[in-house]
Amino acid sequence: MHSPHDPYVRVRGAREHNLQDVNVDIPRDTLTVFTGVSGSGKSSLAFGTIYAEAQRRYFESVAPYARRLIHQVGAPAVGEITGLPPAVSLEQRRSAPGARSSVGTVTTLSNSLRMLFSRAGEYPPGAERLDSDAFSPNTAAGACPECHGLGRIHRTDEGLLVPDPSLSIREGAIAAWPGAWQGKNLRDVLDTLGYDVDRPWRELDAKDREWILFTDEQPVVTVHPVREAGRIQRPYQGTYMSARRYVLHTFADTKSRTLRAKAERFLTSVPCPVCDGSRLRPEAMAVTFGGRTIAELAALPLSDLAEVLAGAHGGAGAEPVGGEETARVLTADLLARIGTVTELGLGYLSLDRTAPTLSSGELQRLRLATQLRSGLFGVVYVLDEPSAGLHPADTESLLGVVDRLKEAGNSVFVVEHHLDVVRRADWLVDVGPLAGEHGGRVLHSGPPEGLAEVPESATRRFLFDRDPAPVREPRTPTGWIRLTGVERHNVRGVDAAFPLGVFTAVTGVSGSGKSTLVGQVLAGVLADRQAGEEVSGADERFCASVTGLEAVDRLVQVDQKPIGRTPRSNLATYTGLFDTVRKLFAQTGTARERGYTAGRFSFNVRGGRCETCQGEGFVSVELLFLPSTYAPCPDCHGARYNPETLEVALHGLTIAQVLDLTVESAASFFAGTPAAERALTTLLDVGLGYLRLGQPATELSGGEAQRIKLASELQRTRRGHTLYLLDEPTTGLHPADVEVLMRQLHGLVDTGNTVVVVEHDMAVVAGADHVIDLGPGGGDRGGQIVAAGAPREVARAAGSRTAPYLARALGS
Repeated sequence: MHSPHDPYVRVRGAREHNLQDVNVDIPRDTLTVFTGVSGSGKSSLAFGTIYAEAQRRYFESVAPYARRLIHQVGAPAVGEITGLPPAVSLEQRRSAPGARSSVGTVTTLSNSLRMLFSRAGEYPPGAERLDSDAFSPNTAAGACPECHGLGRIHRTDEGLLVPDPSLSIREGAIAAWPGAWQGKNLRDVLDTLGYDVDRPWRELDAKDREWILFTDEQPVVTVHPVREAGRIQRPYQGTYMSARRYVLHTFADTKSRTLRAKAERFLTSVPCPVCDGSRLRPEAMAVTFGGRTIAELAALPLSDLAEVLAGAHGGAGAEPVGGEETARVLTADLLARIGTVTELGLGYLSLDRTAPTLSSGELQRLRLATQLRSGLFGVVYVLDEPSAGLHPADTESLLGVVDRLKEAGNSVFVVEHHLDVVRRADWLVDVGPLAGEHGGRVLHSGPPEGLAEVPESATRRFLFDRDPAPVREPRTPTGWIRLTGVERHNVRGVDAAFPLGVFTAVTGVSGSGKSTLVGQVLAGVLADRQAGEEVSGADERFCASVTGLEAVDRLVQVDQKPIGRTPRSNLATYTGLFDTVRKLFAQTGTARERGYTAGRFSFNVRGGRCETCQGEGFVSVELLFLPSTYAPCPDCHGARYNPETLEVALHGLTIAQVLDLTVESAASFFAGTPAAERALTTLLDVGLGYLRLGQPATELSGGEAQRIKLASELQRTRRGHTLYLLDEPTTGLHPADVEVLMRQLHGLVDTGNTVVVVEHDMAVVAGADHVIDLGPGGGDRGGQIVAAGAPREVARAAGSRTAPYLARALGS
C-alpha cells in the first residue's frame, strides 16, 4: 500500500490501445513531458489512461441522476492508478466551434467587458442602465433584430443568379437553381404558370424576371410533365420557389457543406445596414467607455485594448454610472486577464475574432490562459502539444505560463514533440520504441538527462546529438510566381515572389500573415486559374497583378482539416484502398457461392452491414445539455457488419479483421496485389504505418489527416508541374517522423515540382532552398516580408524574430 501522501502518480498494468501492460511512476507538482514517435502510445498513457481515469472518478463521485446525463466512455484498460489528483484536459480539439463563438467567449473576457459597460459605462443623459446581457450579440436582449446578432446579412442580385442572360430558363439561365429533378421541377412549374422558358433570359419582360428571381410567393400548380420514351410520368402538385428564396434557404438550412458552398457563390455578404456590423441594438451602442463603444473595443487587438483600458479609467466624458472605483476594479481585472493571453503570444487577436478562424493551437492557448486565471491548485493539467503552431519565440512565452501553473501548486503533464519544451521538463516519460504494435512500452521515466542512456529511444538522438543541420546547396529556381500589391487581412501592399522548382518555407511569429499569404492569396490565384477563371478576377480579390502562373499545371493544397466528421469516414475509404479490398472479398469462393458482390462488403449500404449502427460500428448517444457522443454498437460491437458477411474470409481474415490491421501489417497481408500495395506504400512513406485501415476520421489528429491527404496525392500518376502547398505539415510529428516526411516532400521537388510550406520547425526551414519570413510581429504589427532568400541569408537578417532561431539550427 502507498501512503495517502505519496508524491507520485503510480500507474500499474496500463493496456489502453497499444500500451503493453505499462507500469510507471510520475512525480506530482512537476512539469512532466511525454515523448515518443507518432503512434507510440504516449497519448494513450497521458490522455487515454491517466486523464480518462481521473475523469471516470469524477463522474463516479457525482449524483446518480447526474451520471445518467453524462455518457461515460468506460473505464480505461488499466490495473490500478494511485496518487491521482483531479485532472483538467486541454486537448487540441478538432471539432469546429460555432460562428457565434469568439476569442471573447472562449476566454470569457467578453463577459468582463460587458460587465464593465453595464456597471461603469458612460450612458447618454436620462438613459436607463442596461444589464450586461444587453451588450451581447448572442442574447435576445442585445442582438440587432435585423441580422440577429451576426453583423452581416446576405443578399443576391440578378447578375449573380443569372450569369449568362443569353441562355433560356430551360438551358439553365438561372445558375443558382439546383440540378437534376429539383431544377427540372422548378422549370416545369414556371412553364405551367405561363412563363416562356425557351426565350433567352434577356428578352423576358423586366417584371417577369423580377418575379421569377425574387418573389416570396410560393404558388402550387398541377404539373403535366412532357412524356419521355419508356417512362410513365403522372401529373403532380408542384410548388414554386424563387431563385433568391432557394439560395437563402439552402445557405441557412442545409447540412451539406457542398450545397452550402454552392449557395454561397450566389450571395454577397454585406454589413448589416441597421447596426453597421456592430451586431448590437442601438441602445447598447449608445453606451461608451473611454469614449468608445463596446464594438469598437472588441475589434481592437488585445494588446491595443489593454493600452486603451489602462489609459481610460472612466474616460474624459460623462461620469461612469457605477463610479470611479467600480471602473478601476473591473478594468484591473480585465487587464490582468488580457495580460495572460498576450503573454502566450496572442496579443494580435481581437475579442470579436470568430473561433472558426482560429487554429487548434490558438484555441488551446486561449483555454490555457483562462485556466491560469482560474486559481485552481492541486490538479493535474494534461496538455496536448501546446507548442503546436508556435514560432520558437512564442514557445518561450508558453513555457513561462506553464511554469506559473506548476508554481501555483499544480502538476503539468504535457504530450509534446518540441525539443525546447522537452528540455525544460522536470521529468520525462519516453514511450516507444516505435509506433503501433512496435511501441507501447515506457523506455524511460525520470529526469531528461537519463534518456541519454537509452539507445533504443527515437527521442534520444534529437535531444542530445545537437549537430547542426547538414549544409545543402540550395536548388536553382526554374521560374517565379510574382504577386504584387497583396491586400488581404493584415498583409497590405506586399510584393511577394515564390520560386518554382524548389522547396520554400514561409516563416514568422503567430499571426504574422503566413497562412493568409500562402493559404489564401497564393492558393486563391492558383485555384482561380485552375478553375479556368480570368487571372484578373483573382487579382481583384487578392492583389494588383500576378505573373508566372503559366508554369504551374496543377495546384495541390494539403491542409489539416478532418478527412471526415463521423466514424463512417476512415483511412481506407479516403485513400480508395477500400474499393480494392471489397473487390478482393467479392472474388473469394464463399462470396461467389452466395452471390455477394463488392457492395456487400461496404458498411455504407444495406445488405452486409450491421443495421443497428448502420455500419458505423458506433451509435450516436444524444445527451441532455451536452454534445452527442459515440458508443460502441451493442450488436456488432464495433465490427460494422452482420454475422453473414463476417462468415466470408480472405486469407483467413474477415472484412472487419482486415479493417483492424495496421497499415504496416496490411502491407504484408496484401503483398502481390498492386492496387493495394500502391496505397499502402505511400502511407508508409509518410510515416503512417501505425494507423489502422478502419481508424475512424474522428480519431485522427490534424497532422495525421494532412499526411493521409498527402499520401492519397502521392499515389496518383503525376503529370506536369505541380505546386504543393502545406500548412505546418510537421504539426504533431516527432523529429524522427519529420525526417520521413521531409524525404517525401524533397522527393517531390527532385522530380520537378514545387513545394511551399508554412512552417515553425527550424530544422525544416534550415533544409529549405528559399525562406520568406513575415512579421515583424503578429496582427497589425505583422503582414510585411521581413526577409527573403536562402536560409543562411535570412538567418543574418536584422529585425527578423526568426533569424536567431534559424541561425542556431544552422549552427552559425
